[in-house]
Amino acid sequence: MNKEDIKPFIARRAAKEMHDGDVVNLGIGLPTLIPNYLPEGVEVILQSENGMIGMGPTPEEGKEDPWTINAGGGFITMAPGASTFDSATSFGIIRGGHVNVSVLGAMQVDEHGDLANWMIPGKKTPGMGGAMDLLVGAKRVILTMEHTAKGNPKILKKCTLPLTAKGQVNMIITEMGVMEITPEGIVLTEINPEFTVEQVQAATEATLIISPNLKNME
Repeated sequence: MNKEDIKPFIARRAAKEMHDGDVVNLGIGLPTLIPNYLPEGVEVILQSENGMIGMGPTPEEGKEDPWTINAGGGFITMAPGASTFDSATSFGIIRGGHVNVSVLGAMQVDEHGDLANWMIPGKKTPGMGGAMDLLVGAKRVILTMEHTAKGNPKILKKCTLPLTAKGQVNMIITEMGVMEITPEGIVLTEINPEFTVEQVQAATEATLIISPNLKNME
């Protein structure tokens, strides 16, 4: 798969997990592409932990409002009916269980649903931000990420980096496949037809459980 096609491919598949009326929080980077691929007729309510609900599409170049940004500092727009508020209210929404889906990236995830996505020891970091609250507060957590980093597996038996939260991940979507976290382990439910099961397993440290109903990603 061409490098430039990976992120749109993952975002397009992740968009199928969104349902009409869902309150969705999108992490920075790849997750922000998801609204571009929502199925026809599906409208989601985008929430940002820095204090907004009802985010609109990315503004056109030259029409950015410097006062309207998401939690990652990227320019956004406000959809009709959007509301802004302080961080305390925003995290009340998150911690109160009012976010249906949180979509995040990952440095590492393991077969127990543990996630590490905020720091590498010895390197400067701006902090964990709202990720730990979103992982625990959202009803469903989906990771969208490339399957490996510089050829090294990111889906592990056990995370080695400092954790963001334990046991909160429900689904992983990469350019190679779709995986669900279950009490028995990581189940491969969909596979990119450009890869074989053996190739997906070779790029994964954790032992995958192959679903008997394995199908191709679309």
